[in-house]
Amino acid sequence: MNDGYTNTKHNNLTRREIAESLSNRLGYSQSSCALIVDSFLDNMKQTLLGGETIKLVHFGTFTVRDKAPRKGRNPRTGETITIKKRQTVSFRPSKKLRELINK
Repeated sequence: MNDGYTNTKHNNLTRREIAESLSNRLGYSQSSCALIVDSFLDNMKQTLLGGETIKLVHFGTFTVRDKAPRKGRNPRTGETITIKKRQTVSFRPSKKLRELINK
């Protein structure tokens, strides 16, 4: 499926490539599309930093999760260490996206 967003060069999709794709699809300048992409990603970042959930219908949900402290081991030395509590971003794909991926 090639919808203009497929990246065949490598395994990473960059902000620049998203802006180029938007520019090609919508006919706006690449610099305008780069501002749109940066604004969208900054909005997502600020929302997550505020501890809020982001739900994109038919795509998935981003949430901030608390991870409890736990015991771990340094693989080089074998020394037991305590991994501090922390927060992480979690993504859960929508049912539609999971179905598309598993086709």
